[in-house]
Amino acid sequence: MREVFAHEAIVAMGPDQDVRSLGAAITAAICGHWQHEPPCPLAPHHSRAERLGPDVVVRTLFAVEPDQEQEIRNRITAAMSAGSLLGLDGLATVWTLRRGEPSPVRANESDQAERLRRS
Repeated sequence: MREVFAHEAIVAMGPDQDVRSLGAAITAAICGHWQHEPPCPLAPHHSRAERLGPDVVVRTLFAVEPDQEQEIRNRITAAMSAGSLLGLDGLATVWTLRRGEPSPVRANESDQAERLRRS
């Protein structure tokens, strides 16, 4: 049975860079591309990015069988470590990974977690 896990990354990103690119990079790493028809082929997931000063906190919730957890975490880490994403407009968004690690699913994420589990 699927379980929901959370992963949190902290990245440095210029103020003119689009934080939505971080979620797109994670989706591309998990699903092959950030533009795809549902459902997610490997792991239903949801990423949210929030600026905190010069840093951006990226939280990703994902639902998988427990034996697939590490594979998804590795994909998220690889996406954040890559440090850039080329958009459809040909422009690159760049960032620097400061830290990435497993995180507990928070109480305020329980509704989203349940939607992912049922996906």
